[in-house]
Amino acid sequence: MVTGGAGYIGSAVAADLIAAGNDVVVFDNLSSGSKRAVPDRALLVCGELSNRDLLKSVMREHHIDGVVHMAACIEAGESMKVPEKFFRNNTANALGLLETMLECGVTRLVFSSTAALYGDPDRTPIEEDDSLNPTNAYGESKLLVERMLWWLHKIHGLRYVSLRYFNAAGATAARGEDHHPESHLIPLVLQVALGERKSISIFGTDYPTPDGTCIRDYIHVSDLSSAHLLALSRLGRDKDPERLIYNLGSGHGFSVREVIEEARRVTGQRIQVEECPRRPGDPPVLVASSEKIKRELQWAPRFSGLRDIIGSAWSWRRQHPDGYGA
Repeated sequence: MVTGGAGYIGSAVAADLIAAGNDVVVFDNLSSGSKRAVPDRALLVCGELSNRDLLKSVMREHHIDGVVHMAACIEAGESMKVPEKFFRNNTANALGLLETMLECGVTRLVFSSTAALYGDPDRTPIEEDDSLNPTNAYGESKLLVERMLWWLHKIHGLRYVSLRYFNAAGATAARGEDHHPESHLIPLVLQVALGERKSISIFGTDYPTPDGTCIRDYIHVSDLSSAHLLALSRLGRDKDPERLIYNLGSGHGFSVREVIEEARRVTGQRIQVEECPRRPGDPPVLVASSEKIKRELQWAPRFSGLRDIIGSAWSWRRQHPDGYGA
């Protein structure tokens, strides 16, 4: 079962799981996902994670033997305005899901975590055993889940992999990024290139970075998805592995200005910029070390260059100018 499997990353994971020979149930409330993103061979169940009875019936009826949990509110800026929404959806609903899994005997979980756990890191690239000090409620809501997972592993034997994402980006041939409203940098820049938006906002130009703008680690959605399959396979091999925690990033950092400049080269379009004040909770630099998952699971990302990532997103957006539609 893939919770949030109608979303940007979740649909890519569901498609790859099916291609690998798995039967997949997508569980999604469609608040930010789309039916059109769900793979044809997946069974879509529309519902709320807070509906324990529905979760239980799905797990038992379809003999679920593993869960990829991706359903969550993800906007860090919004979390600093309405943190209660994030603790309810990301933390409380995750606990309900975990309790239902244990009740139904489902003991394999891949958890969609986040680099926001690290907050303003002590060093870069960030490694998995570095300090966890979120600077926003979004990161805190995910950290609380990771803490729950550790105790459920220790006490109940829950087998899990926590994947700490950095910035997912890019597109597959069939699936791309289409949030409503959109808030991620690369699709917003491409909207400017398409004439759908007048300019792209840069939030903060006085950070302690070479060009004054935030630096982030961008990972292609296909590479992100492949890590989930490797994680599930690892859980399937070992009877009772230790808790597994991995960063997922390219290991390369790009500033906001560098992303915009690369988008200009890829699209051949002028992209106007509007400089704005900083947003609360944005660390200056977030760049991952993904050496651990490469070493232990033989993860081998295929798209590490910014041009490949932006190019794939641009190709998908031109073929789907309205995204997934209404």
